[in-house]
Amino acid sequence: MPTRLLHLVRADEDHRVTTLELFFDLVFVYAITQTTELMAGHLSLLGVGEGLLVLMVLWWCWCSYAWLGTTIHVDHGIARLAMFGAMAVMFLVALTVPQALTSQPGGLDGPLLFVACYGVVRLLHIVAYAGAARHDAELRLVLLKMLRGLLPSLALLAVADVVGGPWQPALWVVALAVDYLNVYLTGPAGWRLHSPAHFAERFGLIVIIALGESVVAIGIGIGHVPITGLVAGSAICGIALAAGMWWTYFDLVANVAERRLAQAEGLARTKIATDSYTYLHLPLIAGIVLVALGLKTTFLTLDHSPADALHGVALWALTGGLALYLVALSSLRRRNLGSWNRQRLVLAALLLALTPLLGHVPATLLLLIVTASVLLLIAFERTSLARRPVVG
Repeated sequence: MPTRLLHLVRADEDHRVTTLELFFDLVFVYAITQTTELMAGHLSLLGVGEGLLVLMVLWWCWCSYAWLGTTIHVDHGIARLAMFGAMAVMFLVALTVPQALTSQPGGLDGPLLFVACYGVVRLLHIVAYAGAARHDAELRLVLLKMLRGLLPSLALLAVADVVGGPWQPALWVVALAVDYLNVYLTGPAGWRLHSPAHFAERFGLIVIIALGESVVAIGIGIGHVPITGLVAGSAICGIALAAGMWWTYFDLVANVAERRLAQAEGLARTKIATDSYTYLHLPLIAGIVLVALGLKTTFLTLDHSPADALHGVALWALTGGLALYLVALSSLRRRNLGSWNRQRLVLAALLLALTPLLGHVPATLLLLIVTASVLLLIAFERTSLARRPVVG
């Protein structure tokens, strides 16, 4: 019995997402909601910047366990216990997101608790991966190289808490840059990706989780506002925008990325996984979170006055977040098919160029314009794609 409990099972080519991984992702549903709340509570450039830094920390945690799940069955043996342990500590990370950079009186040091729990989650991942690499010297070497970036990064985050003030977010930037660059410069050699379908499915699910936050943001923004025709119509627009974002990812981009991943082998496969998923999906998720922030503030504006316009950071979060999302989608196409999606880049540029003008129209009309632009993009792509075969 003890031997069976401690064993690890290697993932194979047909491995699919497990219920334990879906359960694990529930913590990230809450964490992403907390990140949006953090930015909404500090609606400024600094507040949004801090929210995006927190999102980068959460993303690195989630990616770590997504890679682990494509190497071994995380619902078997001791890996299951490691997942439950990581889930518990990750929940503490999510709880402390609002205090990640600013501690509240009357309790533990929020930023220090956030960093400590984050460090435990990452180290648990390294320990679990080391168990999976007990017969793989090359993978063990890569894990040691991960510590080369993780440990200095954690130290810098702890120092940022002690220093405080304007140096705190600056040290966060340096700390995350050290960790992210270390992984990138280490390269794909040594990593194992046994099931491309499982790996792609995990990232598709996190995109759905982020899009779900957009839906939640609409509901929170409406709150206890009487449901008038204007509110109902705006809510439908918000759902249509989220659906359009889903369409632009899952209708083609996700399928092409998964197909390229499955076709590649060895080092080429892990390189595609690192580029397309670990790195290029980060701005994708960040764009969705910013859109969620914009949607929430749009409906809060409706609560105040239907004729009010969206201004400042809230306005740029909606249009800029959507632009970032479109650029990330186009970058995925560039990585996997070798060419840019020009119409998506054009729409992103138009949204950014027109944002100052959109600040003079009512928030309801702004939402209608942004939603219509995405739906028209989809309609254009469906007609143009129908006239030519899809490469891939």
